[in-house]
Amino acid sequence: MADYFVRGTAGDDYIRAFAGTTKELVEKARSLHNLSPVASAALGRTLTATGMMGLMMKNDQDLITVTFAGDGPMGSMTVTADCHGHVKGYVQNPAVMLPPNARGKLDVGGAVGKGILRVIRDTGLKDPYVGEVEIRTGEIGDDLTAYFWESEQVPSVVALGVLMNHDNTVREAGGFIIQLMPGAPDELIDTLEQNLSIITSVTDLLKEGLSPENLLELALAGLNPVFRDRTEAEFKCNCSKERVTKALLAIGAEEIQDMIEEGKTVTLNCGFCNKSYDFTVDDLKALLTAAKENT
Repeated sequence: MADYFVRGTAGDDYIRAFAGTTKELVEKARSLHNLSPVASAALGRTLTATGMMGLMMKNDQDLITVTFAGDGPMGSMTVTADCHGHVKGYVQNPAVMLPPNARGKLDVGGAVGKGILRVIRDTGLKDPYVGEVEIRTGEIGDDLTAYFWESEQVPSVVALGVLMNHDNTVREAGGFIIQLMPGAPDELIDTLEQNLSIITSVTDLLKEGLSPENLLELALAGLNPVFRDRTEAEFKCNCSKERVTKALLAIGAEEIQDMIEEGKTVTLNCGFCNKSYDFTVDDLKALLTAAKENT
């Protein structure tokens, strides 16, 4: 099944819902960053959630960034998405290894630790919207559920899962987000809570072959779900030598001069996709001239 996100409504539009299958997307991230199993699970859940959150943005140029700045051994985690299903991300320590948690599962919460969850919505205004909450469990879905309620006052359920094979490739990945709009009647909420109470594992459902639409049909049973659109999901980085050049110019003439004096080609890597960009001494000299002209 190709990766994609689906968006829908239910309960006479008192519910909005998103779901996605992201196996190939998460596998690409695992391969690019050489992630350990627990890092794959943590980043994979966050990639899936942020991709769905990107679909909540309204304009083509809008971006959303989710960061988990925890004190666990994995370090910080950053994921960015647009409204077209494109998502990218990385973790600070991709090789982190931990024993299973008390339930025998990958210990994502232990890898993330405690700290701050930030959601940054860049809609082209002078200052982006920034929401922050404490990381409660590090299990990603629980913390994003808390974020939506505490920072945006939107009752939500965020269910995410990543299942790894024994060879450390990704077997299944996906999830859903369901949100209640203001004024939702009590009977609708009761039905939704009853439906969600029987869903214990997203990855178990994905293993059974359920599609994103099937996930929402199960979660929204009896609430007349309507699917609005479907968007391909892809791990996609928009880095380029031009962007890296601009970043080099931003550090200033003094730093560039130091690089020139070392007399060696400088290689810079994109944190999101690990692509390398080389700058020779002649390249750096041209940048130095440009940096001085900009001062």
